Amino acid sequence: MTIPDFVSKKSKGEKISMITCYDSTFAKLIDQTTIDAILVGDSANMVMHGEKTTLSISVDMMAAHIKAVSKSLTKKLLIGDMPFMSYRKSLDSNMAAVEMLMKAGSHALKLEGAEGNIQLIKHVIQSGVPVMGHLGLTPQSVFTLGGFKVQGREAKAQDKILQDALALQEAGCFSIVLECVPSSLAKKIAEELHVPVIGIGAGQAVDGQVLVLQDMLGLNQNFKPSFLRHYLNGAELVQNALNHFHKDVIEGNFPAEKESYS
Repeated sequence: MTIPDFVSKKSKGEKISMITCYDSTFAKLIDQTTIDAILVGDSANMVMHGEKTTLSISVDMMAAHIKAVSKSLTKKLLIGDMPFMSYRKSLDSNMAAVEMLMKAGSHALKLEGAEGNIQLIKHVIQSGVPVMGHLGLTPQSVFTLGGFKVQGREAKAQDKILQDALALQEAGCFSIVLECVPSSLAKKIAEELHVPVIGIGAGQAVDGQVLVLQDMLGLNQNFKPSFLRHYLNGAELVQNALNHFHKDVIEGNFPAEKESYS
């Protein structure tokens, strides 16, 4: 999957599937599926490191996750998140972060918001790096937004998100993620834009969907927002396997002779 392949899906009327991934083991599995693209999201900070927000993950940490994922991919588009504040400093600092994440194995980068980012986005794209935008609930602005909640419920906020989406497209973004916005707004934006709009909590009328891998696999038992569908009861399956292993160990059933060296 290349950037042109990804973009052309919209004109062909083909939906796009994207999933997050943060490690080599899952990347190997995803690479053998029909999933279109992988996002190494800054959500790694919450999913893999147990933090309450995405804010404290560093460029170095993101590069390590991207490198681990990229080593196990042969045919998927890999998009890496630029973490909090990594694109809001000097141009030299911003581009050093871009360089590190691309050299770690990203095929493209994603950053949050439009206001204050347009000139940098243009510069990054002119430097040969594809950029994906991200609007709506932007987790790096969680404290400004007052928490993880739906954005764009009022007319003024809806117009701002639409105008930001158009500005990102004009700046050259190849795609935009819309997170936790009313489905009617997402539909309008997807119709207005010629680049693919990927939704998470944005309804059906967008051009594709993204979910956090561990969430859709049901590995986080305490997390079930309304937009999430569990495709597996992963937590129970893993716990059952661990309990089975424990039982075999204490009862002397593991290892068996065939699992031992003579």
